Amino acid sequence: MEKMSRRSFLKAGTAATAALAITPTEMLAKAKNTKKKAGKTGKIKLLGVGIGGRGHSDINGVTYNGKEVYDDVEFIGLCDVDQKYAKGVIDEYTKLFPNCKVYNDYRKMYAELLDQCDGVICGTADHTHAIICAEALKAGKAVYCEKPLTRTVYESRLLTKLAAKANVATQMGNQGSSGEGVNLVCEWIWNGEIGEVTRVDAFTDRPIWPQG
Repeated sequence: MEKMSRRSFLKAGTAATAALAITPTEMLAKAKNTKKKAGKTGKIKLLGVGIGGRGHSDINGVTYNGKEVYDDVEFIGLCDVDQKYAKGVIDEYTKLFPNCKVYNDYRKMYAELLDQCDGVICGTADHTHAIICAEALKAGKAVYCEKPLTRTVYESRLLTKLAAKANVATQMGNQGSSGEGVNLVCEWIWNGEIGEVTRVDAFTDRPIWPQG
């Protein structure tokens, strides 16, 4: 099988707005090859929207290879409405990428930097995903968006159409609910291997913070 480069992901065409459960880094590694180049420097230039919470993990996924920083990725803009909460992330990434600009309004960041980037990573509050991703797709930019992709079926269908028209790579992060472990348990239940399920207990290692 042909090995696919990280840069290829952002320039590969696909009409899908949601992929299987894999991390941003894995998606970058498996996308189709292309002849197009990302930016004058040869680096993939990215924008991060909503980077203080779950988005921090998302941008880490395309920035770090273990403890090492990938040399073909550059964040040129980061945005979070709560910069006090996101301060640690902002400090970390402006040190890694000295030319990276910081915003508290994605609209201003898009106005200044969207035409200069190759892709957008969206990790904002759930109800804000659709508009942020739609604007990026309209500009022909690759998009990685956290789950849930949208609030409504209409928004989901709209993003599907925009992605098809833009012909860019897209992915929805859904690692938690479609990983191998979840699929295995489903097979056990469907095959009757553990008998009738009468009770399910769920545990978490952290409190669930308010959304919206």
